[in-house]
Amino acid sequence: MTITVEIAGVSKRYSKLHAVKDVAFGLNTGETVALVGHNGAGKTTLIKLMLGLIRPTEGHVRVLGEDPARGDFAVRQRLGYLPESVSFHLALTGRETLSFYARLKRVDLASADRLFERVGLAQEAVDRPVRTYSKGMRQRLGLAQALLGEPRVLLLDEPTSGLDPALRRSFYDLIAGLREQGATVMLSSHALTELEGRADRVIIVNRGIKIADGTLDELRRIARLPTRISARLADGGPAPAWANGGSHWKRTGQLLEADVSPEEKIRLLHDITAHPEQLATLTVAEPTLDDLYAHFLSGQETP
Repeated sequence: MTITVEIAGVSKRYSKLHAVKDVAFGLNTGETVALVGHNGAGKTTLIKLMLGLIRPTEGHVRVLGEDPARGDFAVRQRLGYLPESVSFHLALTGRETLSFYARLKRVDLASADRLFERVGLAQEAVDRPVRTYSKGMRQRLGLAQALLGEPRVLLLDEPTSGLDPALRRSFYDLIAGLREQGATVMLSSHALTELEGRADRVIIVNRGIKIADGTLDELRRIARLPTRISARLADGGPAPAWANGGSHWKRTGQLLEADVSPEEKIRLLHDITAHPEQLATLTVAEPTLDDLYAHFLSGQETP
């Protein structure tokens, strides 16, 4: 895959504040990456560095092969950005707002109606002043401006804030389409449950340091957190032989539950499914992104 964004040994200091410390990663064409961390962890600083709004104290940033802080307009034109808190001129209509940003970016506005439709902003709303918009409508207008010019790199900070569940699903469908077209998408979000199954990779930052980077499966292998297995028995007989093994099963009526180690999981599932007639249901719950996030943060806090 082609690298579209390269962060190499980057640190950023503001007087005594060390906002980012020796961070390195690359983003690839057609990749959706989740950037997660607490407020103040360094996420927004990293996004500003990729946008070229600030320069690193140490290290270098390359976006589409160029330094974004040098003012190369061709690079900036291929960048899309949605800030966490969108702010527009309240007297302008949605259409006028998008037209203003299109002129700034020097891109054709012929596709404006299609953009409004893609982000779920109704045609009867686009010619109304922005001051009449709800928070969700302003968020959708912000996403439309981020998509101007079909950017190759899209940086989205809390993009689903203010969107209802249906629009959130539509948003992620849109992101999947952009990914298929080869765009690089970085999502900075606190909504970790939303990101599962939607991000190819997760980068976790804390106190300005990158503490984890990988796919969910890779992070699970590193973290070695237990898997929760829940088996509901088909009848009220005694517990099956596999329930008397090394795992510590908890029984509540017909339900047997245990947290099993990565080494136990496959063997145990083989034993359980060898006698399907004993089961009414079987559920396997892998560690979630919330679990992994808490694990890596606690690991950094351990001396």
